[in-house]
Amino acid sequence: MNAPMANAPSGGQPDGLPRAPRPAATPRRTLHMIGNAHLDPVWLWPWQEGYQEARATFWSAIHRMDEYPDFVFTCDQVVLLSWVEESDPELFARIREKVAEGRWVLAGGWWVEPDCNMPSGESFVRQGLYGQRYLKEKFGVTATVGMNVDPFGHHAMLPAILRGQGMDSYCFLRPGPHESDLPGTLFWWEAPDGSRVLAYRIPFEYGSGPGEVAYQTEKALGQLDRSLGDLMVFYGVGNHGGGPTRANIESIHRYDRMGTFGELTMSSPRRYFDEVAKRLGEHGLAELRVWRDDLQHHAAGCYSAHSGIKAWQRRAQAAVLSAERWAAVAGHDVRAELERAWKQVLFNQFHDVLPGSAIEPAYEDARDQLGEAVSIAKRITARAHNVIARDVAVPAEAGTSPVIVFNPHPWPVTTRVEMQYGLAPGGVHVVDADGHDVPSQATQPVATTDDRGRGATVFAADLPALGYRLYRLRPGAPAPSPGVTATAYGIENDVLRLELDPATGWLSSLYDKRTGVDLAAGAGGEHTQICADPTDTWGHRVVSYAWPGEPMRTSRVVLREDGPLRARIRVEREWGRSTMAEEFLLGQGDDAVEVRVEIDWRERAHLLKLRFPVAVHDPAATYEIPFGHLGRPVDGAEEPAQSWVDLSGAGAGLAVVNDAKHGYDVSPAAPGLAPSIGITAVRSPVHAWHDPRLLDPEGHYSYQDQGTQRFTYLLVPHAGDWRAARLTRRAALLGSPVRAMLESFHDGPLPGARGYLDDGGGQVMVTAVKCHEDAPRDLVVRAVETTGRAAAVTLDVPLAGIRLTADFGPCQIRTFRIPLDDPAAAMETDLVEMGVRRGAFTVEPW
Repeated sequence: MNAPMANAPSGGQPDGLPRAPRPAATPRRTLHMIGNAHLDPVWLWPWQEGYQEARATFWSAIHRMDEYPDFVFTCDQVVLLSWVEESDPELFARIREKVAEGRWVLAGGWWVEPDCNMPSGESFVRQGLYGQRYLKEKFGVTATVGMNVDPFGHHAMLPAILRGQGMDSYCFLRPGPHESDLPGTLFWWEAPDGSRVLAYRIPFEYGSGPGEVAYQTEKALGQLDRSLGDLMVFYGVGNHGGGPTRANIESIHRYDRMGTFGELTMSSPRRYFDEVAKRLGEHGLAELRVWRDDLQHHAAGCYSAHSGIKAWQRRAQAAVLSAERWAAVAGHDVRAELERAWKQVLFNQFHDVLPGSAIEPAYEDARDQLGEAVSIAKRITARAHNVIARDVAVPAEAGTSPVIVFNPHPWPVTTRVEMQYGLAPGGVHVVDADGHDVPSQATQPVATTDDRGRGATVFAADLPALGYRLYRLRPGAPAPSPGVTATAYGIENDVLRLELDPATGWLSSLYDKRTGVDLAAGAGGEHTQICADPTDTWGHRVVSYAWPGEPMRTSRVVLREDGPLRARIRVEREWGRSTMAEEFLLGQGDDAVEVRVEIDWRERAHLLKLRFPVAVHDPAATYEIPFGHLGRPVDGAEEPAQSWVDLSGAGAGLAVVNDAKHGYDVSPAAPGLAPSIGITAVRSPVHAWHDPRLLDPEGHYSYQDQGTQRFTYLLVPHAGDWRAARLTRRAALLGSPVRAMLESFHDGPLPGARGYLDDGGGQVMVTAVKCHEDAPRDLVVRAVETTGRAAAVTLDVPLAGIRLTADFGPCQIRTFRIPLDDPAAAMETDLVEMGVRRGAFTVEPW
């Protein structure tokens, strides 16, 4: 297969296309010249270099303002301002002066320009929470224009998030005109909940060279919708900072006097949107076309490049969200600690870090920074759990070990708990607080030592919503119980039956007893596909990675666990110098198959697709996006998504849920093959290699994803479409498991089980429980409608002693502020916790 054509360096017109015609003078046209300095804080350089460049770039902008009274500078990425505040108080004071004058314009409102597909919905909220609140505190204003000029795509729920953060308009560059046929330069972008922002696709580039702006302006005009009259052209040296130069500014003045391009005025995005709205009027704005979809595609390889950063991000996001919840339950004011953790997470969502397109040393820093965030979160969580546990009444019982299991999710959870314990000869069995046996079985401990070491057990647990339950380990093996049956190549419970083909190690049958549908029988195809990948790190110009490939060879299939609570079959494969093991687990009552994957990858410039054929007709594909879902064509195109992808036919379907990957496809049926879901599990391009630069055959390069990685996925058969399978909740539990903690005997005022907040487990899902940023005694609860259908929800909030009932529109996001000292005064707030929304809801005592 030939390598895809290289893209232009920053998403402009590819080389080889006709040069844009030089426009005639148009005096009635106004070009709003947007002076800016796009600065990647980390990319082909470490963050320390970006830290210094922020100071140099901002001093340059101040000097240009001193020299040219009409010069206006637009600044986004709040982290850069925070760095300058730390390192150069004099410069920061000058910036504050210019903001007050209206010449230093604050846009974007987010901590960084993140990748706009892979972070969670809550992460996008926190980008604005910390960004907008910083701007308000330091400058007395917030951004009203969203600005992500460099990210490679933008998910469909962004308009709802932007609106919730006080922004009514949005500037972006990608996808370019050659990548997506959008309604035009200026259009309404509407989220699935109906929220709209006025969106502007930046023409050609978000910056310019250091010289005259004629070339930049000419190329921009070649892509612009000239019927608009008012247009924005961005200029200023970027990527490594720099900003507008004297030559830039003087050429703007000169071309304005000449009238070559019409009227050129020093401006800002806010001024542009305001003047367009004034000129078009209410009727004209209403006539603009509406885009109801995401903004894709550019650089599809970024959703699978560098598996490590994707997994670290998922882990860090889950850890900090869980810590927030437990701190709120325990009544701990840890806002400063959480802010530090969140800012490390947000920084590493930057659009050249999370996509895997930065230099290799940048990922050593990212690992350390995200590790700090996880460490902070774990400390907060452990502190809260111990504070709660010390108040639980745990009566003494000789020979037993009390265990308290904590559920971080605001809905009841039934799951299996794996835990290590001090070794007990003869093993242990598990009972609940009333002494009733709980299904359990021994499993392999983490440590491999003598009889002074540790044992391990797995047991079934029913846990209250955002709460805990007390169990005990008692000496003696578990009592036999009917749960699962297993053979060398199959596992069966009362819901599912799976059978593996000994030759391929993949499913020959996945039979759902509830529907009578076998989703694997006759599906055909290989589960693993390895092929050469000649594309650069970004995967420029790649439309699909659903390429023909070779399967890995199955070397061993072994039954590792055989009930009674669960069974486990291990399948080992190899190809070239690489190996992969998949462990299929099915437990008592499970309606999904858990598969734990370990890959030891030693290939260069190759990729591994995991493919999941699904025996359905008339297939429809649905992908999870931040705070929502999106249907996409079944065409094999590489797509970004969150944790799950579903492929449904008439009456049944299969979803794949995972905890570490973001690059997917859903491919159509072919002769002898059923339609299939694909996960791009591994890509191994050279670090930070950008076409059209050619690799030197004699050169030495570092390749991505060498070595061992682990992740887990679920196979979720279901009736009907994806909605009944509660996929977003499954993904949350997979990414943030329950935690078991050994406890001691003591008295306490708390019962053996308690929940603190319950959303009912339906289509409206609570995504955040935290302390308010300004008032630690006020609880913030955010919920999202997850199915695209209007619903009413009742939130039981024992933590505040209330029950809150509210209506949600399709995909609507609502945030409630509940004063713990006066819960009847609950109100609806915005996503940055600075305003009051007048939505309807009721509160009554719980």
